[in-house]
Amino acid sequence: MSSDEFINWLKRVPKAELHLHIDGSMQPKRMLSLAKKNGISLPYDSLDAVQAAYAFEDLQSFLDLYYLGASVLLEEDDFFHLMMDYLLKCREQNIVHAEIMIEPQTYAPNGVSFATMMSGFKRAIKQAHDQWGQSVILILSFLRHLSEQDALEMLEQATDFRDDLMAIGLASSELGNPPQKFSQLYQEAARLGFRLSAHAGEEGPADFIWQALKGLDVERIDHGVRCVDDPELVDFLCERQIPLTVCPLSNTKLRVFETMHQHTVLSLLDRGLCVTINSDDPAYFGGYLNENYIALHEHLGMNQAQALRLVENSFKASFLSPERKQAFIKQVHATE
Repeated sequence: MSSDEFINWLKRVPKAELHLHIDGSMQPKRMLSLAKKNGISLPYDSLDAVQAAYAFEDLQSFLDLYYLGASVLLEEDDFFHLMMDYLLKCREQNIVHAEIMIEPQTYAPNGVSFATMMSGFKRAIKQAHDQWGQSVILILSFLRHLSEQDALEMLEQATDFRDDLMAIGLASSELGNPPQKFSQLYQEAARLGFRLSAHAGEEGPADFIWQALKGLDVERIDHGVRCVDDPELVDFLCERQIPLTVCPLSNTKLRVFETMHQHTVLSLLDRGLCVTINSDDPAYFGGYLNENYIALHEHLGMNQAQALRLVENSFKASFLSPERKQAFIKQVHATE
């Protein structure tokens, strides 16, 4: 199989994406149009100006721009269009199942209610399901730079939409905000029946991964690439088959790795860890899911056998039922 044939196969194979922040999928054109509609002042007057701002120095400089972009979301239709833009990208890239992180704490300071956000998101998800069978799970993601009390209050608001939310996550800046800061939140979410995941080991140390696993009792780690700093942790993740939702283009954009050639995701895969490929905040990091797979092929020589394992892992690591996981994996192998 030539490289071009391999890339064409990558594009058409059914895939799942498990690490996607919906605000991070906001395309510059949408950001500018919503800002104009809602009378929000942004320090950009053109698409080129927005794109020039994407030269991040670190995670915090990215987050500053990320929250500024999210400030343009005020009305139900805004959230509908944000979600639908990403779901249309799923259709284009054969992402048949998406587990999407939504972060209501981002919008609350702007007076946006939980109900306004959810009404827009749910309308887009229903339309995508009805039109082409798109599968979606929503993850209620909390901002770790805010207090645990703030998160607990948001979790209480979420009870009105319990049937629409499968899991919780923990995002935003790791440094200074260890997982153990949110132990009460995770105990309460577990009591309510949520599945549990958390960002750990992106900019934070390997110990944060241990804290998320043992202190928060999560079943899936978002990022987790710092696990390589602790051989015992790597062995533990492999033995327990605890999934890592790795985001290669994000990692290089934010200088977790200086270049893609340095990325360790394929070596972790070959050691038997349950790693998956995801785009994180694709509008900001230069590529959606297919572009992440293609980057691994072009820079790390990923072959079809490795790509198949990664795609299979994306379904195995999902929060879908065992029956739906197997049905999707069967579709994957039909493309070989």
